Amino acid sequence: MFDGVRTLYRLTRGERVVDDQPTPHTLIADGPHRRLVRYGSDADLAAARSAGRPPVLLVPPLAVPARCYDLSPDMSLVAYLLSTGRIPYLVDFGEMHYADRHLGFEHIFDDIVPEAIGRVTDDFGAAAEALDLVAWSLGGTVSLFTVAAHPELPVRSVTAVATPLNYSVIPPYPLVKQVTRPIGAGPVRLALKAMGGIPAPLVRGAYRATAWQRELKKPGYILRNADNTEALARMQVIDWFQDAMPGYPGRLSEQMWENLVYRDEIARGVLDFDGRIVDLTSIAVPIQLFGSHRDAIVSWSGAHHGVELFGSSPHVHFTTVETSHLGLIAGSDAAAQTWPRIDEFLSALDQPRT
Repeated sequence: MFDGVRTLYRLTRGERVVDDQPTPHTLIADGPHRRLVRYGSDADLAAARSAGRPPVLLVPPLAVPARCYDLSPDMSLVAYLLSTGRIPYLVDFGEMHYADRHLGFEHIFDDIVPEAIGRVTDDFGAAAEALDLVAWSLGGTVSLFTVAAHPELPVRSVTAVATPLNYSVIPPYPLVKQVTRPIGAGPVRLALKAMGGIPAPLVRGAYRATAWQRELKKPGYILRNADNTEALARMQVIDWFQDAMPGYPGRLSEQMWENLVYRDEIARGVLDFDGRIVDLTSIAVPIQLFGSHRDAIVSWSGAHHGVELFGSSPHVHFTTVETSHLGLIAGSDAAAQTWPRIDEFLSALDQPRT
């Protein structure tokens, strides 16, 4: 009882009930919106090189903390990959401010991610003939854009978890398009340009709105778990994750609205970023996709559209994991289903072809 009261007191003071425990990592490179780290020890690195297991580059979504892949020891895709003998790297886009309003998708898929890929292969050494991209949500979008725009890059495969590939089947976008059709895309684009993007408070509020039931149930959950430090620690990790979301830069938010939503270009597979053409249907590496009918942010059909979109790819795999948007990449459902499926997919690619 006393421990429970003390835990509740720490919560009221805004203190963490369990200390933050990020997976140890090494800084490889740093720069504006391109911080790159490698996880694991030197011994882990040597073992992966010896086993011939390619490195994995984790690409975070825009407007989401890069820690999404390493929220806590039991909510860490990073730790899981290390346990399977793989070396994960992470490129961190960092905070986005008004001064970054010029940044668009092309800055990320033409510059930041290709640079990160080159640095990973250089750091991993001669054993890294190619690497695997693994990403969640819009991180998958960026990864697919990068591979489509630069087929020469040493990328062996792309895993995109809960990545939206058809906004016409993802609420509320169809309704938004219908409402704005009489006036066209221009007014929304101009509003986003004037704001310099989508500010972090709006992003955080919108994300919380998708999980409004969780917010309503939180007081009761805290009282029921006053003596359960692990449960409260998981709750705090998710709260921190929501509160740490950065915003979207101006140009990129305009492109999301016009190219992805209003013009449905991503659903058709060919996108035109002011003359910079990206053809997703040209991707020729194996692709792994995940979706959920319980995902309140990316509908199952919005993620599953990739099976049709990438039909010309030599290997397209789709897995359904019935959980939340965040649950697809972190938490018990991810640990039990998503992560092992990622390992199976990558392990199959490790086998020598006959």
